[in-house]
Amino acid sequence: MTARERAGIYVHVPFCLTRCGYCDFNAYAGLDHLASPYVSALLREAELAAPGWSEDEIVSVFLGGGTPTTLEVADLKALLARLRQGYPVAPDAEVTIEANPDTVDRPKLEGLLEAGFARLSMGAQSFDPSVLASLERLHDPASVRRAMGDARAAGYANVNLDLIYGADGEHLESWERTLRETVDLAPEHVSAYALTIEPSTPLGRKVQHGVVPAPDPDLQADMFELACELLGDAGYQHYEVSNWAKPGFACVHNLGYWERRPYLGLGAGAHSYRDDRRWWNVRPPEEYLSLVGAGTLPVGGEESLEPSDAYLEEVFLRLRILEGVPLSWVEPEKAAPFLESGLLLVDQDGALVPTERGMLVLNELVLALAG
Repeated sequence: MTARERAGIYVHVPFCLTRCGYCDFNAYAGLDHLASPYVSALLREAELAAPGWSEDEIVSVFLGGGTPTTLEVADLKALLARLRQGYPVAPDAEVTIEANPDTVDRPKLEGLLEAGFARLSMGAQSFDPSVLASLERLHDPASVRRAMGDARAAGYANVNLDLIYGADGEHLESWERTLRETVDLAPEHVSAYALTIEPSTPLGRKVQHGVVPAPDPDLQADMFELACELLGDAGYQHYEVSNWAKPGFACVHNLGYWERRPYLGLGAGAHSYRDDRRWWNVRPPEEYLSLVGAGTLPVGGEESLEPSDAYLEEVFLRLRILEGVPLSWVEPEKAAPFLESGLLLVDQDGALVPTERGMLVLNELVLALAG
């Protein structure tokens, strides 16, 4: 009997209180009236997709968005119960729910924890009010502190805080304060992402028209190095380019993406992957509801990776999570200059691994090593 493959399930909830100017996710404000039929559609899609995943072991479930905590606890509980009934979800599977600090309080968090959502991921982004305003976030720093206190009081022992650095008006001192406030709150996991400008977003259009300056890459590099230093000093392990965790708290679900394990995406615009094939659902919630309501899997497109593309992706992802690539994969003359410059090192297992400085130029490293 062959071992079952470890897999994950991602559930996309596209509803938000407001749409932030930098956001390029499939998220919408003002569609709250679709919440109930959307939950029903998720339950139906889960039923339609289940036969293709019966031989796997589901080791993680992740509800993202959007803001899943805009939904009622009863609906979220029913959704998770359906997934456990219809899929081979491991008893100790990691179950995460994303939250905006303004959409949770202690009673709601107690309900979510009781329902089985044992890992909480909150979008803090910054502890500087001016940076939050630049990002068009509705919450303020006090909301994050309150939500974190409520999470602890509710019994949460596995919390992630999401941070974004490099927004207009943010400077190194401001970012240092955000990092120190984050460390003071002692989440088990921290994600810190450099702000990227997507042309299709309101912020992207402002940058294009010169209303707002683009992020300064040199400043963002300094901010990244500061995050490495301060989070490392606080006992967080840097296990992926943008992610740090206390020992034992690396995100199982996100590691699945980086380790190229299979995953099923449910919901409008959600992506799925298995064996170098990707497919994705239609993005508009109304179209998603229509297709699922007709008893059809709402697939909007698919692609299969060519062997060369799969190899390039394998190298990129192995380097992202510091697993490294075997020396035998790379021609010595290609690796030599990066080893000499301190962007790569050879670890104790004989694999090529990026240093923290090397992570800043990961795309260039991959193209030079695997090209």
